[in-house]
Amino acid sequence: MNTKLRTRTLGIAAIALTASMSLAACGSDSDTDAASDPTSSATTSETPSETPSETTSEEPAADDAPFGPACSQVPTDGPGSVEGMAQDPVATAASNNPLLETLVAAVTAADLGDTLNSAQDITVFAPINDAFAAIPKKDLNALLKDKEALTTVLTHHVVEGRLSPADVAGEHETLAGDTLTVDGSGEDFTIGDASVVCGNVQTANATVYLIDQVLMPQS
Repeated sequence: MNTKLRTRTLGIAAIALTASMSLAACGSDSDTDAASDPTSSATTSETPSETPSETTSEEPAADDAPFGPACSQVPTDGPGSVEGMAQDPVATAASNNPLLETLVAAVTAADLGDTLNSAQDITVFAPINDAFAAIPKKDLNALLKDKEALTTVLTHHVVEGRLSPADVAGEHETLAGDTLTVDGSGEDFTIGDASVVCGNVQTANATVYLIDQVLMPQS
């Protein structure tokens, strides 16, 4: 090989080597940039979804809820519902509850509505309509016409203080000046022969226990 041909061959090889090294260097820079780029799809991990904030339940505890078989007969909405009754004083609240129509008529006949509505923190054992219906009609009509006797009977159903289910059992002095005794525990209470059929109903100024018999004071 002559000297001119040899020199030309070496020159071509040098150019090829230089081009190869340049391409390798470009590839290395690209790889490095990709590895360091936080937006690279190869290195970006999915951001975990935020955990929904926990909500606090507003429902009342079991001890605060009404109980008993007749509670299902209380309206589910409106002024006569459990929520509606809680907004009004006790005589007004009772007047909106269809289970207590006869009791409200008796309270009206005795002029006790304002007295009950203005009382502070009382417990009322409220006979439902069926309780009054169990009294012979002649005797009930006579009672409704005797304001003094009717007042004594009705105030015999009222005691001072708002008694929760945990506190209602025991002997209590009534507004009539005598006593009544509540027996039982949990969600099962009796007052003599009467049973609580829907207990722990709240009004603005009273706790109400609906009962299935009229309580007659001791003579």
